[in-house]
Amino acid sequence: MNLLESVTEAFVTESRTILGENLAGVYLHGSAVLGCFNEKKSDIDLLVVVHEKLSDDIKKRYMDMVVTLNKDAPEKGIEMSIVRTSVCRPFVYPTPFELHFSVLHLNWYRTNPSDYIEKMNGTDKDLAAHITMIYHRGKCLYGREIQDVFEKVREEFYFDSIWNDVADAEKEILENPAYMILNLCRVLAYRRERLILSKKEGGSWGIANLPVKYHDLILAALKDDLSDGPFKWDADHAGDYALYMKEQIEPCSKRNRELTVPAPI
Repeated sequence: MNLLESVTEAFVTESRTILGENLAGVYLHGSAVLGCFNEKKSDIDLLVVVHEKLSDDIKKRYMDMVVTLNKDAPEKGIEMSIVRTSVCRPFVYPTPFELHFSVLHLNWYRTNPSDYIEKMNGTDKDLAAHITMIYHRGKCLYGREIQDVFEKVREEFYFDSIWNDVADAEKEILENPAYMILNLCRVLAYRRERLILSKKEGGSWGIANLPVKYHDLILAALKDDLSDGPFKWDADHAGDYALYMKEQIEPCSKRNRELTVPAPI
């Protein structure tokens, strides 16, 4: 059993123990289902669906479990959200969530767990992208089948979600260049052809469809997943690329601002 399998198996077992009959399902998405998982550079993306609202006590037990299990996960750790069935079908956008965890929030939980439990909820536009990926290419690890729980996310919601992830590309490409270079490719691939791609697949699409002058950046980002060394890139070239890509993507995004579907009462 590899690391991904051991972590997800333990996650499902513990989720069933803590959530019991309230658990509708556990679903895997991201690089782990797209054929590009790298233990050194990928996180484990999980979505948990429950029937009813979680109490603070259950949230605390669940977070303690996730934080403990995260120690055995890859370096980038576990990223997970919990949502209710009532926001999955019919789909609500932006999507309310019960609880969320990633390594970015680990210190907050460790230093002030009660504050984390109280405040880590709300809505998350990223969930439209996650649920779209689950619907088309995800894996059910436990519980009800994917198309029994989720409905297909409307195209304008999915696009708004992935646009939201690249809207500040000029800045973020300097902080996380390989990720943003490939992510811009897959967003434009959806904008032009309605393709739902991984970052790696987006990079391949970019090589086939984007100006030659950007191929070196895209190839370097693709190779970054196979290398343990630092990602080599030119900041000015990357900034030019980000601006070009946003100009190609943005005309469609302007029609998708302030999109909402009210949450159920």
